[in-house]
Amino acid sequence: MSDMSDMSDMSGGSVTAEQSARTPNSPQSPSASQPSLTRHPAQPHPAQSTQPTHSTHHGHALASILGPAFVAAVAYVDPGNVAANITSGARYGYLLVWVLVLANLMSVLIQYQSAKLGIVTGKSLPQILGERMGDAGRYMFFMQAEVIAIATDLAEVIGGAIALRLLFGLPLFWGGCVIGAVSTVLLWFQGGRTHRVFEKIVIAMLLVITFGFIAGLFVDPPNGGDVLAGLVPRFRGADSVLMASSILGATVMPHAIYLHSTLVNDHYAPGEEKPDTRQLLRGSKIDVVWALALAGTVNLALLVLAANSLYGMNGTDTIEGAQHAIEMVLGPAVGTIFSIGLLASSLSSTSVGTYAGSEIMRGLLHIHAPMWACRVVTLVPALVVLWFSANPTYALVIGQVVLSIGIPFAIIPLMRYTRDQELMGKYRDSMVKHVVFLLVAVLIIALNVVLVYLTMTGQN
Repeated sequence: MSDMSDMSDMSGGSVTAEQSARTPNSPQSPSASQPSLTRHPAQPHPAQSTQPTHSTHHGHALASILGPAFVAAVAYVDPGNVAANITSGARYGYLLVWVLVLANLMSVLIQYQSAKLGIVTGKSLPQILGERMGDAGRYMFFMQAEVIAIATDLAEVIGGAIALRLLFGLPLFWGGCVIGAVSTVLLWFQGGRTHRVFEKIVIAMLLVITFGFIAGLFVDPPNGGDVLAGLVPRFRGADSVLMASSILGATVMPHAIYLHSTLVNDHYAPGEEKPDTRQLLRGSKIDVVWALALAGTVNLALLVLAANSLYGMNGTDTIEGAQHAIEMVLGPAVGTIFSIGLLASSLSSTSVGTYAGSEIMRGLLHIHAPMWACRVVTLVPALVVLWFSANPTYALVIGQVVLSIGIPFAIIPLMRYTRDQELMGKYRDSMVKHVVFLLVAVLIIALNVVLVYLTMTGQN
């Protein structure tokens, strides 16, 4: 899914670096009386700093680029996705494995496009929107985007509150308060010279999520042939079509699209030297593929776990019901590990969601609000729901509908701007890639329209 122009540079970039490395030494190297070449030893030529070996330089450059996609990937393993994948496996077995794989492939394309926009322009998607819209348009766009951020946080906080109740018996409201407080502490590390620390914390929690959600597969391993059979596209009645629409329709999280274009720039502290644009784009491809491969593996593991161990069981359409079913079938230890994974999922995804809300406000309204203030804006509605709602799972459903409504507002501008010659220059999307992106966008938007309709009419 890469641009042909991007891929063609994989070999050309290294030749250019090699040629530039020869330049300082080749014209007048015998002469030692050239003070201009040695006047500033503390600031060596960029090419000279990469002399040891090309492979060493390439490895360090790649390592310095990795990270942003793993933070964005947390959005794909939030509590809402946990519930959807377990429900799919428990109801339909391995039938919809192929849908989940397709959804993950589409997310790779979209997240790379967001990263590419940020790398080439040096700006986030909300910033570009804020520069190109009038005052009325900016405020209206911000309102819908902030509603999306609140709906996102709703699912994350409720999922974390449920995890704390499962682990410690904590009431949902107070569990939500704990999630809010801990996530606020995590957000202190976001931005500036501690941003890499924030990335490492989120990645560590992503690994906890991975272990928490795949542990059950080691206790009750699935049949490999059955999993592979699920890669064959097919349905089983109208209900399975609706479930597939839900999985595909909920694939792309709007706040992850807004945020990824920010993450690739916030990854570097102010004044820190960056690799060149081509290196950043190549590294970002690897970053996105690795991160979403991990997130996709977690989601697939959840579906396979449910298909193998919970198939046909009732009550798995809620997170609590799924955890109780896992505990009953696979034992209390696996149930506890699952709850820990759910808690890590909530903490990491709610922190990332608040980060996205902050960037939306900064880009569209040009307001640099403190991170704790952004945290309060998205947290309070979730706490209100936990206090008054007798059925928080229903609130998750409504939140998913709101997220679905917001997807076109994120994906359409992204598709337009990555094809814009003025913005992207020589890095703009080719016509082939633009058409592929268009087809993916149409499919996702259409499925989300179907999902909203079915939910609002009580058919989903």
